[in-house]
Amino acid sequence: MKFPDFSAVQVRVARPTDQLNEVVKFYEQGFGLKRLAEFSGHDGYDGVILGIPDVQYHLEFTQHIEGSPCPAPTTDNLLVFYMPDGNKVDKIADRLRRMGYGEVEPENGYWKEKGKTIEDPDGWRIVLMNTEGI
Repeated sequence: MKFPDFSAVQVRVARPTDQLNEVVKFYEQGFGLKRLAEFSGHDGYDGVILGIPDVQYHLEFTQHIEGSPCPAPTTDNLLVFYMPDGNKVDKIADRLRRMGYGEVEPENGYWKEKGKTIEDPDGWRIVLMNTEGI
């Protein structure tokens, strides 16, 4: 199978929210991502870009002055982080639990085998998967 040339140098997942401060706190203070950039008043939008330093995968959360509703679509829409160090998985899950975000039952049992599923303030789910990845 041949693939077309694909030369993206960065991947960003962007999502609106009505709870920008709480969502950023969840991912920055609870999960441990670093604030890479932020902006305010850009065509009515405020936003924060979070990620892992020196890695070109980012999360961007925005909030519009007129509101940015963003209901989670289903309980099986997931952002999965593969983390081979089980102690780090437990540490992050414990920190999030202390912030009020405990583990939830995943829709797909596969994620429970070696992972911990947690909902962010908007109801979107992350999985802390204790494996090397694919």
